[in-house]
Amino acid sequence: MVPPVQVSQLNKLGRYSALFLGMAYRAKRYNYLKPRAEEERRLAQKRIERELAEAQEDTILK
Repeated sequence: MVPPVQVSQLNKLGRYSALFLGMAYRAKRYNYLKPRAEEERRLAQKRIERELAEAQEDTILK
């Protein structure tokens, strides 16, 4: 088995800092995009309901 490699403290600090900044960025981005996605889903649901209502009204078998 290969022994563990000594890594500089500066390298460790840089890696964990980048990891933390990436997580913070993603959390901020998610909170920004979540309301927009909910609004898009709500509008899509309304459109589908409207199309279904129109399809029910416009049947050939009236």
